[in-house]
Amino acid sequence: MKKDRILFICQHNSGRSQIAEAYLKKYAGDFLEVESAGFEPAEKVNPLVVEVMREEGLDLSDSKPRSVFDLFRKGNLYSRVITVCDDSESKCPVFPGIAKRSHRPFPDPAAAEGSREEKLAQVRKIRDAIKDWITNPDGGLLKDIRL
Repeated sequence: MKKDRILFICQHNSGRSQIAEAYLKKYAGDFLEVESAGFEPAEKVNPLVVEVMREEGLDLSDSKPRSVFDLFRKGNLYSRVITVCDDSESKCPVFPGIAKRSHRPFPDPAAAEGSREEKLAQVRKIRDAIKDWITNPDGGLLKDIRL
């Protein structure tokens, strides 16, 4: 049986989409193919994101940001594309040729401010919000996808 393919997109593919991809692979990797990409990919995943995901037992240290356009040029098609850019971003990308699109905005971890510990606390909050959105039994993404 062919797995449904899910693509998460955020501006730089260095934070939100990487977090969402990691959690959805963890909880639904047996029945979904999950990827993430960005409109303007960063050189690397945000180190604070790598750190807070390691706390969850998910290692993003070898993850590389990818371009939405590279995936499209390869002919990749998805059953669902989910943008996770926050509302303040002016160029949240749209991936063409898919069955279902949705948008769930989250703050950008790169915008975290303050001391290192304050930044980590802000990124943990974003991580936890994404995890809750994916796993919430009363209306999270997993419930929506399995229907």
